[in-house]
Amino acid sequence: MQRYYFFILLGYLSGSILFARLIPKYWYGIDICQLSDDGNPGSFNAFRHAGVRAGILILCLELAKGFFPVHLALKILNPGNRLFAFVLAAPVIGHAFPLFHPGKGGKSIAVSFGCLLGLYPNLRPVLALAVFYLLFSLVIIIEPHLVRSVVTYVCLSAVSLRSFQPRSLVSGILIISAVVILRHIIKAEKGEKEPVSIRLLRRHR
Repeated sequence: MQRYYFFILLGYLSGSILFARLIPKYWYGIDICQLSDDGNPGSFNAFRHAGVRAGILILCLELAKGFFPVHLALKILNPGNRLFAFVLAAPVIGHAFPLFHPGKGGKSIAVSFGCLLGLYPNLRPVLALAVFYLLFSLVIIIEPHLVRSVVTYVCLSAVSLRSFQPRSLVSGILIISAVVILRHIIKAEKGEKEPVSIRLLRRHR
């Protein structure tokens, strides 16, 4: 059991490193949380306020801090153990509720992709997440981003309950989804409310 707790702690600490706050601060002397509308230390705001080069680096680091703890644990631990659910979700929890930046966590979207990528060679969960994001961004277009993300992770949870095994994996995905949805709601309460719209992509003839 100690090994599971070790990887849970490792993942949490990895997630607690908010690269989107640190890199713009030390490279450019800016705080993207102060510059952005939602105050989120995430990859989108990094691209928007720190530029493409910093944005690409930060996106890669956000994916990596989810990928490596999970993938390393997958090689050592039994993914069927119920505690593996928390190993899978730990980097997301760390990003949302970071030890190193109390009260200043992010929405955890990029790191959630990284955690699911860490399940390689099982790519079904991360592909499902990507498909739902693309579906609700490009085909059935849901706005604002808050609602799109909530619907995406609700759909991911539903698919997980029906299609994925083992149960520890499903539980981990449910925890990730709950944390991401909660962080989006918390961030939304601090900003302006936007009307919800749903529209289909129109084909141009």
